[in-house]
Amino acid sequence: MRVVFTNPAREDAEEIRAYLDEHYPYVLLSVERSLQLVIARIGTWPESAQLVVERKDIRMVPLVRYPYKIFYRIKPNVVEILHIHHSSRE
Repeated sequence: MRVVFTNPAREDAEEIRAYLDEHYPYVLLSVERSLQLVIARIGTWPESAQLVVERKDIRMVPLVRYPYKIFYRIKPNVVEILHIHHSSRE
């Protein structure tokens, strides 16, 4: 299934990349690879992640080893990445 980023998710990804590039450049490529693997998994098995309790149409998958969660929803023929959230942020 095709995976697309919403504008807020794209902004999240850009902010994460800029922050890591400035503060933790040695983990930037690893985080990006992990994100790419999770996005590929979502595209292949979109229903594999847990549903968000408060929003039954939204799913969440954590980025293993890193403090990020990816929120997305499944639409006909497309998966929309809605937000990439750092676990320490509100």
